[in-house]
Amino acid sequence: MTTTRTARTFHLTTRPSGFPAPGLFSVVDAPLPAPGPGEALVENLYLSVDPYHREEMDGGWELNTPLEGRAVGRVVASRDPALAEGDLVFHRHGWRTHALVTAGTPGTRRLPSYEGVPLAAHLSILGGTGLTAYVALTRTLELRAGQDLFVSAAAGGVGTAVGRIARLLGAGRIVGSTGSPAKAARLTGELGFDAAFDYHDGPFGELLAEAAPDGLDAVVDNVGGDQLEGAIGALREHGRIAWVGAIAQYHSAGRPPAAPRNLYDVVGKSLRLEGVLVRNHGDAQGELEDLLVPHLRNGRITPDVTVVDGFERTVDGFLAMLRGENTGKMLIRTGA
Repeated sequence: MTTTRTARTFHLTTRPSGFPAPGLFSVVDAPLPAPGPGEALVENLYLSVDPYHREEMDGGWELNTPLEGRAVGRVVASRDPALAEGDLVFHRHGWRTHALVTAGTPGTRRLPSYEGVPLAAHLSILGGTGLTAYVALTRTLELRAGQDLFVSAAAGGVGTAVGRIARLLGAGRIVGSTGSPAKAARLTGELGFDAAFDYHDGPFGELLAEAAPDGLDAVVDNVGGDQLEGAIGALREHGRIAWVGAIAQYHSAGRPPAAPRNLYDVVGKSLRLEGVLVRNHGDAQGELEDLLVPHLRNGRITPDVTVVDGFERTVDGFLAMLRGENTGKMLIRTGA
């Protein structure tokens, strides 16, 4: 049973214009709720802050209400027969210290007990981040052994997961873009990439052509804009693009996002560009765990995470993630 009697929740109070500021958020304290019939009270242990949250700030999230986000917590009181006190639960009531959940509702599931697997893995490579990467590679791209792959924002949560999983799937040359020389060095030195570059170092298309001189078969794009344009240019005929995100336009403050100028090459080279929404692929969760859990247990793979400690620092972690200060998935450890 939790020892605190107060639940704390972040609210968004004002829409951003451009890059978000800490003052757009407030923390609301309330008495700890008691679970009703069919509910369980979960004390959150880790919270996920994600790039898509920036888009939610523009209209998806309601103002002055509890925010949405992935979280992992422990049941501290339950009137749900499917959830016992002490169970670990993955759910979507993040940005708060406590949540009322019901087993079986969309986005809520009791976590299996995998001995030797860090809890943080369930919000990174075994969570929505890893599932996005797995779906992009296996469902959207249908990546085959030996095929060459490019990953934009490769040092982020999805990007590092793509690199890990693509290597397990037998990918050929794996190339990544990132935002600093240090991150590029880590991609090649620790995370299994064959080549990586800082996109600030010159025209993007030229940098990618240098890193992948023989072209590419497949792309996982998390950025859009000129990076998507460069990827289209580097793809061979019949190449495929899994479009996961558009970081390049997240802070556009209402301006039209820059579109690739070579979109017609999708026709000219018979390319396939398809968006990836992980919520459409919950059926792949078991496959992901079957693939990764043995490697997490034997240490071949470790969760790629950056952890910020303290619930009160949730916004700090979120903004740091938007500035690209993380490697791998950005998580908040609540201190519970």
